[in-house]
Amino acid sequence: MEKKTDSASAPTSASGRRRWLIVALLFAATVINYIDRQMIGVLKPTLSQDLGWSEGNFADVIFYFTMAYGVGFLAFGKIMDVIGTRRGYALSFVIWQVAHIAHGLASSVLQFSVARFALGIGEAGNFPAAIKAITEWFPARERAFAIGIFNAGSNVGAILTPLIVPVIAVAYGWRAAFVVTGVLSFAWLVAWLMIYRSPAEDQKLKAGERAWIEQDPEQSSRPLPWSKVLRTRETWAFALGKFFIDPIWWFFLFWLPGYLGERYGLDLLSFGPPLVAIYLLSDIGSVAGGWFSSRLISRGASVNFARKVTMLVCAVVVLPVLGVQSVDSLWTAVLIIGLATASHQAFSANLYAIVPDIFPRAAVGSVIGIGGTAGAIGGMVMAKYAGYVLESLHSYAPLFAVAGSAYFIALIAVQLISPKLSRAHLDEAQTSEA
Repeated sequence: MEKKTDSASAPTSASGRRRWLIVALLFAATVINYIDRQMIGVLKPTLSQDLGWSEGNFADVIFYFTMAYGVGFLAFGKIMDVIGTRRGYALSFVIWQVAHIAHGLASSVLQFSVARFALGIGEAGNFPAAIKAITEWFPARERAFAIGIFNAGSNVGAILTPLIVPVIAVAYGWRAAFVVTGVLSFAWLVAWLMIYRSPAEDQKLKAGERAWIEQDPEQSSRPLPWSKVLRTRETWAFALGKFFIDPIWWFFLFWLPGYLGERYGLDLLSFGPPLVAIYLLSDIGSVAGGWFSSRLISRGASVNFARKVTMLVCAVVVLPVLGVQSVDSLWTAVLIIGLATASHQAFSANLYAIVPDIFPRAAVGSVIGIGGTAGAIGGMVMAKYAGYVLESLHSYAPLFAVAGSAYFIALIAVQLISPKLSRAHLDEAQTSEA
């Protein structure tokens, strides 16, 4: 039965800070996730020279990562709904860290592909776990902002990677870079297992903050079958959005260091500052995008209007990246690309937020998993396309053309499938408490 909230007793202002500690843990995990993910992009010139990789070899390694990421996203979306966020996140983290360290032992394209495949399986658990944790710990009105904050960890990871990894690689070799970062990251796992509990089990959560978290109607936590989730239109609105935008982010993440090196003559140590600037802008976009739509909602706008207007603004801001390859000034190009990556993160935060907006809590992990798999399929296509274009045309222009148009296509897909972002029509017997 749906929980009825007495308007006289409903909380009217935020209380407590425990939920923000949870966001800090999610933020830290996402930082680690993106350091591990981006390292191969930062080390691409070194690996290509040391191991004799072609553009096609690099594209193949990325292809197998994205393939595994898609499989892992689907699996971990369900795992989070079945075994819970705390254990599911820990399992995901262990898999991806062991795989990350294994990169330091690889010597061939095949060995890197195997390590990268395992990394993709494990890393895929990050976002289903984090979104489910946000759904558990935050009321609807704060979720997009909280998602924007933890999602900013991806940009911080992308900032730290070109600052830390080249120093380790130059001093001790690229193999040591994988081992050192992997071993140190296990400190997060200890903190996660010590701190994280669901709000219902957290004995340090105060009554006022608990009331704030539980202000929305109560929903069942019993997992829903995939067959029911897959038959829901709103699932495909989210999944198609991910299919179109995720490949663009991965293009920036994996190919941007190589592009800056080729276009502006930068090397392993000198492309750090431009990448830092780009991902600092991305951080601002991630938080600002979540804040902006949440602000619109708090002022009385509908969720549908707030999310989609924010995403439309983001799609417009991305457009200048269409012509970035013709820009001769490094820092002008950095500004254009930085605005594009910032807009991606703002768009992504709102796309993620629509899942808990319209789905019951019991379906969130599964829907996020399905969407992540769709995004990974798009990433696989983009990896092969990038390898083909760079080997045959030796130009990034077609890739930036795809990047500049993808967000409008994604928003159109969401609008056509779910014009009102109405609550998903699922069996009330399974989504409500008896």
